[in-house]
Amino acid sequence: MALTERQILDALGAVCDPDKGGDIVSLGMVSGVVVRDGNVGFAIEVEPERGARLEPLRKAAERAVEALPGVLSVTAVLTAETQRSAPRPASPQPAAPRPATAGKAALAPGVRAIVAVASGKGGVGKSTTAVNLALGLHVLGHKVGVLDADIYGPSMPRMLGISGRPSASGDGKILKPMENYGLKCMSIGFLVPEDTPMIWRGPMVMSALQQMLRDVAWGELDIMIVDMPPGTGDAQLTMAQSVSLAGAVIVSTPQDIALIDARKGLAMFRKVDVPVLGIIENMSYFLCPHCGERSDIFSHGGARREAERLGTDFLGEIPLDLAIRETSDEGRPITVSQPDSPYAQTFRKIAARVWEKVSGETPARRAGPRIVVE
Repeated sequence: MALTERQILDALGAVCDPDKGGDIVSLGMVSGVVVRDGNVGFAIEVEPERGARLEPLRKAAERAVEALPGVLSVTAVLTAETQRSAPRPASPQPAAPRPATAGKAALAPGVRAIVAVASGKGGVGKSTTAVNLALGLHVLGHKVGVLDADIYGPSMPRMLGISGRPSASGDGKILKPMENYGLKCMSIGFLVPEDTPMIWRGPMVMSALQQMLRDVAWGELDIMIVDMPPGTGDAQLTMAQSVSLAGAVIVSTPQDIALIDARKGLAMFRKVDVPVLGIIENMSYFLCPHCGERSDIFSHGGARREAERLGTDFLGEIPLDLAIRETSDEGRPITVSQPDSPYAQTFRKIAARVWEKVSGETPARRAGPRIVVE
């Protein structure tokens, strides 16, 4: 028998708010219940000032639903979306980004630098670039983690060839990141089946990202690569306001329509005081594997010219090649599966430039292992 929203709410009716004395359903705190093939998600709306100390309430809600027959996974997030007692501001102007606070240090405290890999639009190869950039950094000898921040379309489990669910600590509060090719990784894709849609509102996405930073045992990392969703929405703003980003890398294809959106992404990061490390031109050109003739399918050089115009660095160009796509789809990214290929060398060069920018450390100062996947 399929799970219903009513069953979920009945189970949550046994969870009480420690301050208000009533259960969280009767108090109107539960919203956004999603039930898909045994996978359950919902939000618990709380006042912002209580959010930090209501983590036990969130855990209790998850346990209450997990006890139901047929439940495969439960994801509960705390959100301060609703402010019932406060009137809506009359000003039509959007709120300014929240200033940096000491609270940023509480998320992923052992990570030396966090770099967002972003794009203004989808379909430009951002995730493929992010995973190969992370692997390039690891090959250079750095301790690297990957956070898949694309809640609606997570791709890191497939690209890194990782399946299964992360294990939890004894008290169930902290998850251990999944690992492959020397990278630590966390993604919502490890917690729900690959074909399950995440029908979540913005505040739930924001809370989920914060929890993947806070409630995961990342340990000591030199750098974390964050694969951002496309666009300039909640996830980007959440990352900029929740952690001190060392910088952002913008991925674009050469054609004008992609560059327009890349320009918006770059402007967004600058507006929230995140340094833009540079632009990468993906699908820059195509070399015929049979005759060697070059074709600029999506034009060529647009990202370089845009970087010059916007006063940021051009980090490199990646060609459109079947091997890059196939190895990513197979969970064997080209940086490790074909380390001697010119494409892998290009990713390593870009990785070295990114590391130099965020650390001030030149590539010559540190040698790393060479990884080969047979």
